[in-house]
Amino acid sequence: MDILIEELDSNLWTAALKDGQLAGLEVDPALEEVRWGSIYWAKLNNIDAAQDAAFMNLDGYNTGILFNKDTRRTDKKSGVFIKGGEKAIGKTFQPGQMIAVQAKSAYLPKEFDDYARPETKTPQLSMDITLPGRYLIYCPMMNKNRVSMRIKDKAMRKQLLKMMDEMGRAGEELEGDFHGYIMRAAAADTQTDMLVREAVILREAWIEMQPHLEGSEPQLIMLGPDAIQRSLSDHADQQIDTIEVTTIDHFKHAEEWCQVFAPDLMTKINPIELKDALDDLALFHERDIMGQIENLFNAYAFLPGGGNLIIQETAALTSIDVNRGVDKRSKLSVNIEAAQEAARQMKLRNTGGIVVIDFIKMNNKKEQGQLIAALEEAISKDPCTVQIHGLTNLGLMEISRKRRTPPLQDRFSKEQFDEGGL
Repeated sequence: MDILIEELDSNLWTAALKDGQLAGLEVDPALEEVRWGSIYWAKLNNIDAAQDAAFMNLDGYNTGILFNKDTRRTDKKSGVFIKGGEKAIGKTFQPGQMIAVQAKSAYLPKEFDDYARPETKTPQLSMDITLPGRYLIYCPMMNKNRVSMRIKDKAMRKQLLKMMDEMGRAGEELEGDFHGYIMRAAAADTQTDMLVREAVILREAWIEMQPHLEGSEPQLIMLGPDAIQRSLSDHADQQIDTIEVTTIDHFKHAEEWCQVFAPDLMTKINPIELKDALDDLALFHERDIMGQIENLFNAYAFLPGGGNLIIQETAALTSIDVNRGVDKRSKLSVNIEAAQEAARQMKLRNTGGIVVIDFIKMNNKKEQGQLIAALEEAISKDPCTVQIHGLTNLGLMEISRKRRTPPLQDRFSKEQFDEGGL
């Protein structure tokens, strides 16, 4: 897999290519005011009893919403963290209180002259702060270690939990306090000493943050992962052959992250010299992927066998209609191919919320099970949380996807879609 890093109008772009096909696309808009994963020392403005939530002043300019279920408090007797929701949020927190929170979603304000794009919703917050690495996620509010839910095999999960116990014994730097970590799927074949090293780095980052979590003024404490960091960590389970950059700033940026979390990738960072390096997205043009990116803004996607998907987004949900086209293979074969492409399109377009897929009708229960299994395998490659809710009585597949950042088409100004833009 190749990771390409580019920039357009101060927007940071990264693309992941596997065998020449677009496998991932991340964009950080220059105008984004709240980035997913950012940590704030926030002030509680007011309680909304109807929503059982609190509105938080993040940095003096931006506001986020903290729902009761995302609050955490410490039990006075046991000292363990307790998830909120047992009693109303107004009985636990009061206006003016300072709380450490993390953005669960991003916020991109609407430009005054961009009528086509709606303003993104108020960013959701959580007190359950996490610090992501390449192989581990440190969760200081979690009382035990866990293995990623993406790993379904029970025997593998048991083996990885055993590995985490071994990490606790091997990590003298942790002084026996090895808890609150989630092992990512990419860590399955990683040596214990590498995991211990990363565990120490993440916990030290949290400790160094503590002196800044005080005072009466709301402020940004740490920015969430940017497009480069998200791409590198999201594809940590893949063999990355090269990380291509065209500017010294991007080189240093990738180098800084790799030096901390992926020393083995340091030699993979490859500065590319181009004749038209100053042109917009010159590296993407050089690698001939602009057509693939532009296709993501179409309402359709073609399947290799001759079928196609019709993708329509509404305010309530996204519908994907599977059409057989000229494909003469079995219904199951067409549907499995459609499931793989639908999962890829959802990831690349950054589709969120409810998704309904209208597959070609199959009455055979065994084949329906095979289709669901193929869809589960396809969505397992998605870094965002995707859940399959099964087939409805009408034969529609219901899916939900919880995205981290605004959808692809919302991350650009109107001018970028006009002639001379993308």
